[in-house]
Amino acid sequence: MPRYLLPLPMILAAGLAHAQTSGPSIGNTPVLPAPYSTKSVTNTPDTTPFHEGASVRAADGLAVNVFAEGLDSPRNAVVLPNGDVLVAEATTERKSNDPNYRAVGRNRILLLRDTNGDGRADVRETLIGGLSQPYGMQLIGGKLYIANANGVFWTPYTPGTMRIADHARRNWITRFDPTGYNNHWTRNLLASRDGRTLFIAVGSASNAGEFGMEREARRAAILAIDLASGRERVFADGIRNPVGMALEPRTGRLWTSVNERDELGDDLVPDYIVGVKEGGFYGWPYSYWGKNPDPRLKGQRPDLVAKAITPDFAVGAHASALGIAFGAGTSLPARFRDGAFVARHGSWNRSTLLGYDVVFVPFRDGKAVGPMQPVLTGFTDGPDHVHGRPRALATANDGSLLVVDDKGGRIWRIAAAPPREPIAIHP
Repeated sequence: MPRYLLPLPMILAAGLAHAQTSGPSIGNTPVLPAPYSTKSVTNTPDTTPFHEGASVRAADGLAVNVFAEGLDSPRNAVVLPNGDVLVAEATTERKSNDPNYRAVGRNRILLLRDTNGDGRADVRETLIGGLSQPYGMQLIGGKLYIANANGVFWTPYTPGTMRIADHARRNWITRFDPTGYNNHWTRNLLASRDGRTLFIAVGSASNAGEFGMEREARRAAILAIDLASGRERVFADGIRNPVGMALEPRTGRLWTSVNERDELGDDLVPDYIVGVKEGGFYGWPYSYWGKNPDPRLKGQRPDLVAKAITPDFAVGAHASALGIAFGAGTSLPARFRDGAFVARHGSWNRSTLLGYDVVFVPFRDGKAVGPMQPVLTGFTDGPDHVHGRPRALATANDGSLLVVDDKGGRIWRIAAAPPREPIAIHP
């Protein structure tokens, strides 16, 4: 029986598989090679099930178990005040200019519940179906906001309710064009501390503006909607594909995890996490990592290049940083309380794989300082085998960290490892 299926409450860390947490494209001041220093490659391994003896592995002092499995392309999770976990199931559907497009995937939100406190969901219900590539979810007051690829709506909801009718009224607050770049259909949501503003992360419609910037209106940006008035504004832009969002607990500042552009070589451009400045511009598509011009748009918009803000912390080129969560709200060991966990979904545009793990970036005084540390690994087995891909993170009410693994169809649960029994030594 594979190790992750053992009928034990936890899998204790007995050592951590190698994870690349340092290198030229990682840190506060990453080393940036010249564009095209290495050839751009396509290197996406197939995902295969865990084989006998293989499992994920957690850092020392942590334990991991399967919270839920058998899910159909889980993409994102949020935890409700009563402890229920909502999970959006959706797949990448839309292909640019594909006349044979067909809707696929579950397009629903599941409700998972752990009724006996053993760290494993024993209730699974479809909360609402009939959606269109759902991703972001936020409960604000008595309203559950849901972000489809084509827009954001709310419907009345009381925690504990197991089912929302598919035909229940949907009160739309904004709409989006769902077409464009194949993998940037996600629309994540996050409420401000006071619940008055809803942030929406929207990825670009292209890799580097190749379809024309008129296609990029309200994209490659984090939008903000004032929920009282309905007024929408661009909170920050020039952010190619922001996906994860979280509020830094000390400062209340909005942070996001960002997927940067492809096809400039193995170590360009670093994905990053950043504390977002309202009104800030972060370079895309004209420059990267601050004011470094993209050679494909050389000479275009020097005014925007000049104002481009350098991100806070690079987490690896093409590592696909999709999820972010802060450790302050967890019950994990103290060394994980001041900093951010990042889910690295894994590379496709590098000659050697990077990511496919969860890492931790230590903070000091509200700022990312590093060095980056491995937290959950084992999703790869050699250079050609991938067993899962971490995508999103959420903090459960018991202080554990939930990791959404879309390709593995699971949610993993990371908690502090129980103290080991002392070993009696007899003379």
